[in-house]
Amino acid sequence: GALLIFDEIPHALGRAGRMFTCENFGVTPDILVLGKGLGGGILPLAAIVARDGLNVAAEQALGHYTHEKNPVLCAAALATIRVIEEENLLENARLVGDYALRRMRQMMDRHPLIGDARGLGLMLGLELVFDRKTRERATAVAEQIMYCALRKGLSFKLLMGNIIGLFPPLAITKEQMDEALDIIEKCLSLHE
Repeated sequence: GALLIFDEIPHALGRAGRMFTCENFGVTPDILVLGKGLGGGILPLAAIVARDGLNVAAEQALGHYTHEKNPVLCAAALATIRVIEEENLLENARLVGDYALRRMRQMMDRHPLIGDARGLGLMLGLELVFDRKTRERATAVAEQIMYCALRKGLSFKLLMGNIIGLFPPLAITKEQMDEALDIIEKCLSLHE
């Protein structure tokens, strides 16, 4: 049969409110690919975690590679995991993420440009459309809102041209999230 592989590089280590996103869906992948957050967002570190029986090279020497098995990076990964656990950042991601999603859905009532508000933990998205029925993407407006927000001190990524993607740090507070959403709402009001 086919192997289930979760690429958790963009969102692992808490972004979805659990250490690994797959935990939100009650599945255990055969292979888990990790990166970005593993190095604390600072150091370049990645890992592949596989279930028993898939490590087919365990007894072979594959040589030495520049970025392989660096002890300093591994210590940084352990420190990152320790901070996430000790500071309850997974719970914070769930609580602040749920709060933000509720607020984003309330924003839909005030702003017809918002076609959908969705999220899981601190992976959040506001989809901008010209018409909620036809789902016509408001890409030019989304870009204008992005630059408006940037001028006000908020940086975010546009996904698929019309989705405001918010991926704040795990330690974000409700007050900081409110500040970010206030900026987005002000920019939406200027462009409707």
